[in-house]
Amino acid sequence: MRSNAGDVAVQRLTFPHARVAQVRIARPTERLDEVVKFYRDGLGLPELARFKNHDGYDGVMLGLPDATYHLELTQDSRGGPCPAPGADNLLVLYIPDASELASLCERLNRHGYRPVAPQNPYWLRNSVTFEDPDGWRVVLSNTHGI
Repeated sequence: MRSNAGDVAVQRLTFPHARVAQVRIARPTERLDEVVKFYRDGLGLPELARFKNHDGYDGVMLGLPDATYHLELTQDSRGGPCPAPGADNLLVLYIPDASELASLCERLNRHGYRPVAPQNPYWLRNSVTFEDPDGWRVVLSNTHGI
């Protein structure tokens, strides 16, 4: 099933010399299970795929089914420290419906996650910021985006 909105998304992934089929945002973690719980159970992102011991890595992909983008979280089974994020390492989700944003905040609260103050004061306007177990921040912004 394809809508005009889906067609617009494909057009936006077309660069002058190539069409991008999919975008993956990948980042490491040392707390894979805890971080997956934040994004899957707290934020509500569906789990799209999971792998174990693939060249020494475990991982989970989360996102919106049939979307052209997803979040991949990986953990090196051999260990090793992950770089600590700064307070401005953000994943921003634009949620135009205020009641849906409030419902999502309530869901996160029920799972034990509490809002944190953003480093950039811009996000105080129309947004709520949460921090995952690794310290990466998710901004839920009550706007239509750019």
